Amino acid sequence: MIDTLENHKEKILVVDDEASIRRILETRLSMIGYNVVTAADGEEALNLLKKENPNLIVLDIMIPKLDGYGVCQEIRKESDVPIIMLTALGDVADRITGLELGADDYVIKPFSPKELEARIRSVLRRVERVHFNPGIPTSGVMTVGFLTIDMNKRQVYKSNNRIRLTGMEFNLLELLVSKSGQAFSRADILQEVWGYTPERHVDTRVVDVHISRLRAKLEDDPSNPDLILTARGTGYLFQRVTEINKMN
Repeated sequence: MIDTLENHKEKILVVDDEASIRRILETRLSMIGYNVVTAADGEEALNLLKKENPNLIVLDIMIPKLDGYGVCQEIRKESDVPIIMLTALGDVADRITGLELGADDYVIKPFSPKELEARIRSVLRRVERVHFNPGIPTSGVMTVGFLTIDMNKRQVYKSNNRIRLTGMEFNLLELLVSKSGQAFSRADILQEVWGYTPERHVDTRVVDVHISRLRAKLEDDPSNPDLILTARGTGYLFQRVTEINKMN
């Protein structure tokens, strides 16, 4: 039995070339309150993105005309909409490719619809709300070295240049900055930011790829980071911040 969620108005774009999967997901997601639109190929997906302005995209990798990787690349040129990729590929490196191109998470085929529904809820909830109870207040505007982080607008500037972050990337940065100097394990980060506990070791690669993406955007030398550090044997931490210029 599917639990109905009240007051859901979010629109989800489901992109898959298998009609049966589109029908199943459209039916189930509609039953729990989402507005659902579907596309069978990459070109149709990009057209619907502009027309429908979805809140989240469920994107299969192996689709015709333009595959999921290409669609993800095109989307990230102009939009930060959350993307959950569907993949039947056995090679872990192929899954990681989607994350490196800007996807927020992935689910492996064959998948449980309930698992996908839970991932969708988690991503939307964490993208849309400001959260955490930090040691450093996550409100107002703060500067850390050459970075300016506007917690209210959820925007980041590097030397006065706006750096585009996806919602999940900002949530990850927010977690690390809020408790600077504290090391988080990959499993803890996955739980705090993505909202689920890893079932397999490979699940934590989602965290590694997002850390890499943040470093590429924020660090002067991503291969030798000064801000987002690796805690050997543990996970990651943001350099300890002793002085923060903060404005409300």
